[in-house]
Amino acid sequence: MPKAGDTFTIELKKSHLEWGTHRYKYTRKRIHGEGYLPIPRPLAKSLSIFNRNHRNGGYICNCSSSDGFLKDVSLKAAGCNKRGDVYAKQFQGNGNLRIIGSWFNAIRATEGDCVKITWISPTDIIIEKI
Repeated sequence: MPKAGDTFTIELKKSHLEWGTHRYKYTRKRIHGEGYLPIPRPLAKSLSIFNRNHRNGGYICNCSSSDGFLKDVSLKAAGCNKRGDVYAKQFQGNGNLRIIGSWFNAIRATEGDCVKITWISPTDIIIEKI
């Protein structure tokens, strides 16, 4: 499980910014405004960030953004790179898949921008466009 001080930085791609519409699989209706924060697999492994496929899965954290747009929103670690994998590949809104997309819109995020994710406790993170 992550601890205070753990951090990583990701570079945003089109699929992160336009998750609801820019899809390689069309298993559901296209929805504008969705977005997610990717979790590199080596990092998910080293920090033990599991998805629901793991018996201790379903990692949920409180997220705030350094700019104040997001305040204690619930994100969950979800997705996997291949069927049955226990390591999460992304943070997404817990029940609201548009929450990250709303933040991307508010900060005018574009492909190539970087986001830093920092744990301030095992269950609280701060995200920041850098």
